[in-house]
Amino acid sequence: MPIRTAVRYISAPIRYILRPSTTTSNRGYAAIAEARTVLEHELETIRTGGTWKGERIITSKQGPHINVDGSHGDILNFCANNYLGLSSHPQVVEAGIEALKKYGAGLSSVRFICGTQDIHKDLEQKLAQFHEREDCILYASCFDANAGLFEVLLGPDDAVLSDELNHASIIDGIRLCRAKRFRYKHMDLNDLETQLKESQSSRLRLVVTDGVFSMDGDMAPLKGICDLAEQYGAMVFIDECHATGFMGPRGRGTDELLGVMDRVHIVNSTLGKALGGAAGGYTVGPKPLIDLLRQRSRPYLFSNSLPPPVVGCATRAVELLLASNEIAQSVGDKTMRFRNKMTEAGFTISGSDHPICPVMLGDARLASLMADDMLKLGVYVIGFSYPVVPKGKARIRVQISAAHTDQDIDRAVDAFIQTGRKHGVVS
Repeated sequence: MPIRTAVRYISAPIRYILRPSTTTSNRGYAAIAEARTVLEHELETIRTGGTWKGERIITSKQGPHINVDGSHGDILNFCANNYLGLSSHPQVVEAGIEALKKYGAGLSSVRFICGTQDIHKDLEQKLAQFHEREDCILYASCFDANAGLFEVLLGPDDAVLSDELNHASIIDGIRLCRAKRFRYKHMDLNDLETQLKESQSSRLRLVVTDGVFSMDGDMAPLKGICDLAEQYGAMVFIDECHATGFMGPRGRGTDELLGVMDRVHIVNSTLGKALGGAAGGYTVGPKPLIDLLRQRSRPYLFSNSLPPPVVGCATRAVELLLASNEIAQSVGDKTMRFRNKMTEAGFTISGSDHPICPVMLGDARLASLMADDMLKLGVYVIGFSYPVVPKGKARIRVQISAAHTDQDIDRAVDAFIQTGRKHGVVS
């Protein structure tokens, strides 16, 4: 038999064996089709419920005035976390450019392999100094910082006591740890004390709260929390993402504002809001805790180092705040101007004395429609609804920046009044 013929006879059954069977292939297609049906149903439920979250496309740098794809002219931005206006501050931008030139685009490594540069250590030192804590560890985001803390600090013999309205990243981080979990009613000190009594048999106990709750702009009663924690031998943790840089006389946060900086033991916060707005998060606290996080915190160990341009921008932002509190102090007056004018117009504004100013509307579809109409009037705001906020508590969350002028604020209020009258919210 010729070799070519022999090879053909041998290879034919092999090709048959290796070829997927029609039955197996059909099952795979059926599984994909079923999954697609389930997903499309979920998406349609979101659309019909009025809670669909679209993504508007910005075609300019971040700031109080932006360009938005599909809209004409200058658009006022009232929904960024750019509390201090540092996202496009010339010195912050220049620091990022210089870091890019000197240190490159990225490290292509995690911190403990070959991903730690002198600028990372310098930023950590400055953040520890800013918060008046012993040490600091950087993360890719504050979500990662919250995901990496609790499972390292707390074990099965410990307990964590968490406010029921804490941020999703805190909730997810707590789920990863093996500690006993206690949830107390939102900012309810009596319920917190009840949970502290119930958890007294635990080795370590950690009271966990947002310093400022991002959807309502309300501040945790930190003095009362610290009093109870000391009475029952617990530690206190706060997430300061919506406070760092502008709350308190020097912008240190809610712990400074409420006079408990020396009584709050651990602080997590972000570089992605007031401190330049790029990316990154961190934990500040006792040095032994920070050292242990470097050894065991999974988001830290398995995520690339913060890119040098991000580190450069954040470092310059922190330096500006360490040098002066002028920018931080300017936010308060502008916040009260917006809140007072909106209240006088008949709107309900949640929270108090914080640049997060939720315009409460209740209905998800109404919040979405009003936000769309506001954009037509040249003001960029977003409607928030379930599952970001509880059902029946939809709102448009306005955020004031130090970069807004009084004229910007008055223009936004006028647009709200016009839109509110159109939809019967105010008369």
